[in-house]
Amino acid sequence: MNLETIVLMAVPLVFAITLHEAAHGYVARMFGDQTAAMLGRVTLNPIKHIDPVGTIAVPLIMYLAHAPFLFGWAKPVPVNFGNLRNPKRDMLWVAVAGPGANLVMAVLWAIIYKLAMPDSAGEASALAAMAKIGISFNLVLMALNLLPIPPLDGGRVAVSVLPNRAAYAWSRLEPYGLYIILGLLVLDQFTGIFGLLLSPFLALGELIVHALTGVQALTGV
Repeated sequence: MNLETIVLMAVPLVFAITLHEAAHGYVARMFGDQTAAMLGRVTLNPIKHIDPVGTIAVPLIMYLAHAPFLFGWAKPVPVNFGNLRNPKRDMLWVAVAGPGANLVMAVLWAIIYKLAMPDSAGEASALAAMAKIGISFNLVLMALNLLPIPPLDGGRVAVSVLPNRAAYAWSRLEPYGLYIILGLLVLDQFTGIFGLLLSPFLALGELIVHALTGVQALTGV
């Protein structure tokens, strides 16, 4: 992997992860929680959100290990759900803001891809190659975060929409969420279950990107 490949991956990867987190903070502020804003985390500056391990090391290791997809994270934006005007209801909007930001970025990368592609048959430009990575990475990150496993965004959506008793029971899975995800990743090597779980969300994202831009997004998952 040469320097050009690293740059082509790093730019869309960093923005996908960090703007995902910024979106959580921005929507939390809209619904009454100022925690992230007071800590300077409602910003489009990626440096404020980068986690050296989750944003850089883990995706790089997964790429070198030829993992079926790239996974990473930024420093989580702190949200005090108790400060929201209607905590249970507003939790849903704070949660979907992150995946929603990834979907918007996938559409923007698709537009860039169309503009950067050569008019005639030939080798794609570096910008087009970067845009293609940006589309795929944002759609995968969106789909991954929509899995209904706490503490992923989909898990918080589930807690928001479930009846109170079921929501409380589901929220108690949060300390084990990372282990569940790791277990699914291990099983995926033998069963392909992770890709199967992601496929409905990926299909929806690809459909939206294609409908809005005409670009056929292929995530490879």
